Amino acid sequence: MMSSKTKTAATKEEATPELVPKLRFPGFSGSWAYEPLSKVLKEHKLKNADGREVFSVSMEYGIVNQIELLGRSYAAADTSHYTVGRRYDVVYTKSPLKAFPFGIVKQCKFDGEVALSPLYGVFTPPNPHLGLMIEAYFESPNRSKDFLSPLCQKGAKNTLQITNTTFLSGRLPLPTQPTEQQKIAECLSSVDELMAAQARKVDALKTHKKGLMQQLFPREGETQPRLRFPEFRGAEGWAVKPFDELFTVGNGRDYKHLEAGDVPVYGSGGYMLSVNDYLYEGESVCIGRKGTINNPMFLTGRFWTVDTLFYTHSFKECLPKFIFAIFQQIDWLKHNEAGGVPSLSKTNIQKIQTAVPKTAEQQKIAECLSSVDELIAAQARKLDALKTHKQGLMQRLFPSPEEVGA
Repeated sequence: MMSSKTKTAATKEEATPELVPKLRFPGFSGSWAYEPLSKVLKEHKLKNADGREVFSVSMEYGIVNQIELLGRSYAAADTSHYTVGRRYDVVYTKSPLKAFPFGIVKQCKFDGEVALSPLYGVFTPPNPHLGLMIEAYFESPNRSKDFLSPLCQKGAKNTLQITNTTFLSGRLPLPTQPTEQQKIAECLSSVDELMAAQARKVDALKTHKKGLMQQLFPREGETQPRLRFPEFRGAEGWAVKPFDELFTVGNGRDYKHLEAGDVPVYGSGGYMLSVNDYLYEGESVCIGRKGTINNPMFLTGRFWTVDTLFYTHSFKECLPKFIFAIFQQIDWLKHNEAGGVPSLSKTNIQKIQTAVPKTAEQQKIAECLSSVDELIAAQARKLDALKTHKQGLMQRLFPSPEEVGA
């Protein structure tokens, strides 16, 4: 006969559900483990004594050459105290980003060895498949926040205070069988490859557009473009005029006194919210007044712009979409009027000079560039769809937070 203690133990065991994902490859059974990362990741602490190249960590591009990513090296003169990163290592940055306020986690996917900032945590997984699964888990802002926020403390100037040992104390649901780890990793890798191929298509179209614009617009100091549509070849050169002869620059305004509605409000970072009134109706090209000044936007319909954004109106002999193309070519940072936070003034914008053709040629150029923009947008939507597909796949390939909490 079973004792009361044995009955209690059996009841608890029966009441504990197995930790398994909703979507599982055939042939695998049994519960996943929910243990500290220290069970599967080991900090090797190898130092950069041989002067390897310095790499940085990016949410979008992963772990890549610092000069290729940032345009220059931000490393110290002596990098011997930097940590060595090896293929398949897992790296935790401890650097806050807007969507990832507690840092990001990436896997090294290059051949050879590189130097990584001593501020990063660098860990070796038992196999490349488990390392890829860990990286994929942290690609979700919500999963990343749920894991890291209980472990991190914010220091002065928003710095993150978390040791590598504390990071490894956090627990993740992971399969225990190496063959299942490999199956899941291969599945995720195939989606990553599709996403990378799609991203290359988007980048190729953007590069094509950039080259096309260099041909369709005159070089600085010239009035004839190198590439012209057949009906305009042999026509007179473009007229050079200051912006204040082509359109008027308006100031955005504070929207906080307005009630919620269906009119979009835009700031220098894009769409913010909706209000019940509008500042302008029609086509307009907008540019940031302070902070983000190198990202022009084309808006149409009714909209409101905040006071960190200039908007254009009252166009004279110039099409708004043509002006938008010109705005996209300008290096606005050259017109920065501040030593600290970049800023533009209305007066400075109005003084900028540009070469402008007749309206018919403007229309042709604007239509050509708009068609390329549509191709870019269509390919970008396909990329977004693949990202959404991967997010949905991750929700099914990993146990849900509710199951983990239970």
